Order: sequence, then C-alpha cells, then structure tokens
Amino acid sequence: MKLARIHQHGGPEALVYEDAPEPKIKANQVLVRVRACALNHLDLFVRAGIPGMKFSMPHVLGSDIAGEIVEVGELCERVKPGWRVLLSPGMSCRQCEHCLAGNDNLCRRFTMFGYGVDGGNVELLAAPEYSAIQIPDSMSFEEAAAAPLVFVTAWHMLMARAKLQPGEDVLVLAASSGVGTCAIQIAKMFQCRVIATAGGEEKLAKARALGADHVIDHYRQDISAEVKKLTGKRGVDVVVEHVGAATWAKSVESLAPAGRLVTCGATTGFDAHVDLRYLFSKQYSLLGSFMGTMGELHRVLKFVFRGQLKPVIDRVYPLSQIREAHERLERKEQFGKVVVTP
Repeated sequence: MKLARIHQHGGPEALVYEDAPEPKIKANQVLVRVRACALNHLDLFVRAGIPGMKFSMPHVLGSDIAGEIVEVGELCERVKPGWRVLLSPGMSCRQCEHCLAGNDNLCRRFTMFGYGVDGGNVELLAAPEYSAIQIPDSMSFEEAAAAPLVFVTAWHMLMARAKLQPGEDVLVLAASSGVGTCAIQIAKMFQCRVIATAGGEEKLAKARALGADHVIDHYRQDISAEVKKLTGKRGVDVVVEHVGAATWAKSVESLAPAGRLVTCGATTGFDAHVDLRYLFSKQYSLLGSFMGTMGELHRVLKFVFRGQLKPVIDRVYPLSQIREAHERLERKEQFGKVVVTP
C-alpha cells in the first residue's frame, strides 16, 4: 500500500510518499480503507519534533480519519464490514479509573492517531473496534475526516470546561482554524453573541458567513480594545484561546469580571504571563482543555450528522501531495480543515 511518513524530524521535505506492507489486524481491531485524513497543527509539531518527546521512526502522521471497514477481527461484535466510518482520534486503556468514569482523555495512556501510534496518512489502517463510528450515507469522507478532533476539542472547551451558558458573549481567537470554525458554530447554536478574530478581509468575511456577529482583524486591530467597544467596556464571558503567546495578554484583557478563558494550545509559543492582581480581583478563571471524551465526541457528532454543525473544509490534496498540504497549513493560508485523500 501507499503511505506518507517521516523517517526523521524536519520540514515538509521530511515527508516521504512510499510503499509499505499492508497491516494485519488483531482480534479486537478493524481494518479501515482510508478515504480521507484531515491535517491538524499536531501534524506540524510532530513532523518538526517536540522537545522532550521521542517518536518511533518511521512515523505516520494523521489524527482525523474516515474510510470504509474492509475487515473485522474475530472478537469484534459491533462493527461490520462495509460500514462507512470516522475514527475517534483519541485512544485510551478503557480500564483505568478515569476511563471507567467517562474521562478517558485523562487516562495516563491516552494518545492519538498520528501521535503515539501511526496515523491515517495511509491507504489501509488497523484500528481498535471501539474507535469506529458509523457516518451517514449523506456525509462525504472528506467532511467526516474534517469533523472529529476539532469538534470534540471545541465542545469540551466550551461545554465541559467553560460551562457555556445560552446567550453569553464569546470571543473566538483564530476563526480560520479548525477549532475556531467549530467554536463559532457551537456558541451560535446556544444563541451566544460571537466575536471572532482572523487575519485579512477574506477570512473575516468567512467568519461572518459562519455565524460570527462581529469580527476583529488581529493583525491590524487591538483585540481587547475592540472587544471593549463591542461590549460596552464589559468584556466577554468566555474566551476560546489556542494561539498562545501572541494573543494571550489581549485574550485575558478581553474578559468580563468572572469571565472564563479556556485554552487548548499554544501555536505561537507557550511562555505566557498572568498579572495575578487582575486574576483574583476580577475573579477570572483560566482553564486548560485537552481533546475531549468519547462520550463528548458521540454527543457533538449527533449535531454534525444532523447538519446543525458543519465541518469546514479549506482544500483537499491527494496524499501524494502531502508536502503541499503541510506548507499551506504552515503558512496559515487555510480557512478550516486541509484534507488529504489516499
């Protein structure tokens, strides 16, 4: 089969499109013919190398996977050959206290396709049966691949961590990102007023089309000053942050008293600072968020499968052009998800 993988860390040139043996499944696994795999910033980080992390080489990237079931192991009872599925990006032990309590994203063995195990930049992939989720016939494989990681992440951020309430004011950083496009839609589904940031008129227009009530050009405008103008100096109830050092200070300044900032990443750097005087006097909540649970994935996918929440696809590349796909994401040219198809 054909696949794309890295043999060493580096830039997009480290990605090699080549042949490899077809995988053999275990008794509790299914074999998936991958039809689409969406990119995430995690792919860029792993490809470049993460300080303190060691990856077995060669390594296959790709966390967001959709395809067809071609074979099931002898212990599989739920999933059937021929199913059109997406795969849960996260995997856990399914046995520890956290997993049994439904908090599988806190499992010490929690990992993701393309991170701790080989991912979906392949033609055929062996996966645990529990990770396969059947998709509607009306949904394309590209749409299915663009949904799981970003929607479960945004849902966990807003619903589980920030405890979003209907009608609140929400600031979404980087509306063109996968998480940004999902957060806008989820907040609007709960009748919230959404302020979104993006860079350039084209992305700002797309953010409005997606449902944002107000938009801010984070390259040309002062985020917190614009938020204060739009909210009558009050600030917002919730900030959805994942940009990191470049926007952190302005994100905190944008909070209303007792506001909640929830973050799931640090794309521009992790060395952010907090003025403790404002943290306690304004009673802010600063919340970390990582992925989401299997239960939350199934919950948010109900809305995706009904068409109430829609995956946003920027561009689709053949797997043989995965270097170009990485370059587009690295240059921040995308609005939504970049997808590759084997």
